[in-house]
Amino acid sequence: MNPRLLLSLLPALAALSTLPAAAELRIPGGTAYSDPDPNAIRMSERENVLRSWSDPAQHALWFGQFLQTGDITASLVVKAPKDSPSKLRLSLGDQHLDASITGTGEPLTIPLGKLSIPSKGYHRFTLTSLNPKGSPTGDVLALVLDGTPATDAHFNLKPRRNAASVHLSYQTPKDTDITGFYNEVTAVTDPVTTFYMACGFARGYFGMQVNSETERRIIFSVWDAAEGGNADSRKDVNPENHVQLLAKGDGVDASVFGGEGTGGHSHLVYPWKTGSTQKFWLTGKPEGNHTDYTGWWFHPDKNEWFRLASFRAPKDGKFLRGLHSFSENFWGTTGHLQRKALFGPQWILTKDKQWLEITSASFSHDGTGRADRTDRFMGVESNRFFLSHGGFLDGFSKFGDPFSRPASPAHPSGLPE
Repeated sequence: MNPRLLLSLLPALAALSTLPAAAELRIPGGTAYSDPDPNAIRMSERENVLRSWSDPAQHALWFGQFLQTGDITASLVVKAPKDSPSKLRLSLGDQHLDASITGTGEPLTIPLGKLSIPSKGYHRFTLTSLNPKGSPTGDVLALVLDGTPATDAHFNLKPRRNAASVHLSYQTPKDTDITGFYNEVTAVTDPVTTFYMACGFARGYFGMQVNSETERRIIFSVWDAAEGGNADSRKDVNPENHVQLLAKGDGVDASVFGGEGTGGHSHLVYPWKTGSTQKFWLTGKPEGNHTDYTGWWFHPDKNEWFRLASFRAPKDGKFLRGLHSFSENFWGTTGHLQRKALFGPQWILTKDKQWLEITSASFSHDGTGRADRTDRFMGVESNRFFLSHGGFLDGFSKFGDPFSRPASPAHPSGLPE
């Protein structure tokens, strides 16, 4: 080559070398979600694989956040029994790519073709079986994307598919002896396996839960002392550290719990309604080396305050502290669905019978919200705090972000002591 020509090309070659290279993004099959039945398609958490399914009415979904638009090339890694045929379709919006597979018993990479990422933000990839009902699809090991938009796209690549848990930490006056904590919760969306916790405190939690399509609960629990905060089973906790049940309401199921620390548990099966405000009142009465905690819930049918339970917490002797609320997706099959609830107003009652309103809170999240699932945020709506997580929405709040809401006109009245 002519030396002068080579010298003239060097700046252009250097510039090309600094361009970002397109990177292949491998999204494990086991991170997908089953739709419309969240339990119809099994995801292997141990192998992070989407297991073969045979009902074409069920679909597998992946969600990813893109910072760039443009074309990507898609392929699937599938393992199907030898000589087993299967037809699959990958969709992105109104774009569809079809593939025919003949299994070999080994993983096969199946090229699908190009898809266009039309806008920045979250997009849903849908995998559909084109097989007759009863014909298996084969195990899907991965969805593979290649091209410039994939270089900085974000998918949750871990088998834990729960939405991040999110929390409100309430600011209370320092050195204040708090004997009561009042809060209200209104569920805006509440998929199965949602727990909206209204009154969290240093020794327990009090809120409402969606256990199944047909069962909802009001829950109040208090942790054991000492090693009970970390033990998995109550048999490993010294009896002197056990929480004692003092009283419970009619129809309330009271027991003990483990697996997340140990303690006393109570719940009432009740079909609380989406969009209907639930009222919670928590009291703490210290005496000597213990504190008696009582969870009261305003029963919509009875139109009166209803005692869930009263528990005596040993090795305590302190007033209410560490006040907070949270929203949790406690099972990953529904982790792709949005959970949103309004919290407030919040009031505290002091030892000397003074009412103080809480109008400031800060946002936090669990480890899943650090990098794996960033679709989590809080804000203020209708003069109340809200928490939102899941749904693969573009909202985002930083850990520790402070928020304030407008004051309410008056403190609650007519509460039990």
